[in-house]
Amino acid sequence: MNSALSPRPPTLWEEGRQPARELIALAMALLLTATVLDLVLSDGLGLFYDLAFVTICVGVALLVKPSDFFPVGVLPPLAMLFVALLLGISEPGSIARSDDGFVQATVSGLSGHALALVFGYAACLALLAVRRSFLLRHPR
Repeated sequence: MNSALSPRPPTLWEEGRQPARELIALAMALLLTATVLDLVLSDGLGLFYDLAFVTICVGVALLVKPSDFFPVGVLPPLAMLFVALLLGISEPGSIARSDDGFVQATVSGLSGHALALVFGYAACLALLAVRRSFLLRHPR
């Protein structure tokens, strides 16, 4: 069989076929699970949450279908803000001082996990850009 006529297997950049709605729901469920696990295992939100956040951002960027890149592209900062708001309202001592109000606790939580946000967001956007570029150069 001629290799030029046989279809090639999809590359990593072409694999993503999941709708954004499902991936965002899954990502938020995983992120909240990681948050709860980190709080159970330690006194506050820490490295486990940060690593889970970055991993989830990368996973979602690789799994989303090309027509749904935008919702996934804005997910990381909104997801981090959502978790910080939830903890700022319910358990401010996990991300800030216990006597801080929810606004101050939210800001402290965001600033305390800014490095994870930067890495997760940068990885997500970079992967989406690479996938878009690859798909434009290699249409199926």
